[in-house]
Amino acid sequence: MARPGRLTRAATAAATLGPIGYWPWGPGTVASAITAALWMLPWPGWAWSTVVAGSIVAGAAVADRAEAVLGHDDGRIVIDEVAGMGIALLAAPRGWVGAGVAFALFRFLDIAKPPPLGRLQAVRGGWGVMLDDVVAGLVGAALLTLGRWAL
Repeated sequence: MARPGRLTRAATAAATLGPIGYWPWGPGTVASAITAALWMLPWPGWAWSTVVAGSIVAGAAVADRAEAVLGHDDGRIVIDEVAGMGIALLAAPRGWVGAGVAFALFRFLDIAKPPPLGRLQAVRGGWGVMLDDVVAGLVGAALLTLGRWAL
């Protein structure tokens, strides 16, 4: 168990996105929706990619620390949804429709956890928290890309 010092409290606050992780009804869905709304801002392409990469690396570190306090892949840890949703959005066409489709795909994959996503959740530590959502985001991005090619 992690010593509940300042670093642990700060990491837990980052991993839960402050109060968002404590929202009683679907904190992962709320974090994903907020990520989609932030994506709608006029980001240069490289900037959003940097945000996503940073959320993955920093997310693994803070999730590792928060998991020691909250438990393995606790539902209050939502930094993984930011990373996964951010990845799915990388392939989405700009606009609310693209954001909505990416959101629906990512949330379905994250909640249903089709194989091998369910197995990835068993990995312990911060990378284990992040891994299933990162892969769900990658699968969502691949499906979005295939959908765009088909149109």
